[in-house]
Amino acid sequence: MDLSIIILNYKTGGLVRQCLRGVIEAELKLDYEILLVDNHSQDDSLSWVQDNYPTVRTISLPVNRGYSAGNNEGIRRAKGKYLLILNPDVTIFAGSLERLVAFMENNPTVGLAGPRLNNPDGSLQYSAYSFPNFWLPLIRRTWLRHLGWFKPLLRKYQLMDWSHQDNQPVDWLLGACLIARAAAVEQVGLLDERFFLYVEDTDWCRRFWQKGWQVYYAADVELVHFHERLSAQANFGALFKKITWIHIASWFKYFFKWRMRYQDKLDRF
Repeated sequence: MDLSIIILNYKTGGLVRQCLRGVIEAELKLDYEILLVDNHSQDDSLSWVQDNYPTVRTISLPVNRGYSAGNNEGIRRAKGKYLLILNPDVTIFAGSLERLVAFMENNPTVGLAGPRLNNPDGSLQYSAYSFPNFWLPLIRRTWLRHLGWFKPLLRKYQLMDWSHQDNQPVDWLLGACLIARAAAVEQVGLLDERFFLYVEDTDWCRRFWQKGWQVYYAADVELVHFHERLSAQANFGALFKKITWIHIASWFKYFFKWRMRYQDKLDRF
């Protein structure tokens, strides 16, 4: 089988329906499967999918185990040579997934890749990054991001001065849409389930580099991402939101795991 498409749902039934419809209507010229993992949404999402798309393999989890654990359930049961983690808020187009698979086929040293993501209005969405330093969460989530002193740091982190028109290696990619080589995942391992939500994509990409696999931004493939980062409010009020603290906890876990190392390129070069 060429491709396993893994979609994780947690109370996003409308987006799941739209995403599945887009995949089916794209009429992929691939041997593929779709696995829908439900993180205990307690709605009618699974029954609707089973009634309308009986070929979709559904996996129901008894509790909400988070992003990493939910996607890992799909990865464990996937049969494809390539594994596509696809958030339900991503819209694909005819031929896009075929091009993504072809990119992996033509680049055997690439273990993980992600497409160019656009906003619904067609503008570029920054989804490729350099490895972060310890202070970035504080800077990005507060008014500090508006200070001129920190703007170059943020631009470098988000690769804002970097060409997004060319296929290039990057430190890490946003986890909204990632294609992984199954053979590489066997070496690298699954997503780290210590990360309930956020930063698991940063960690996974770093581990791919550590094991000698390249991580690539595949600019030739464009998808639309209806992105809404729940923790991305740039004010101190955000610090009183549960989702913000989940994000901060993930950052601390990440830097503790990597021994508090700052931006370093040892994993890549």
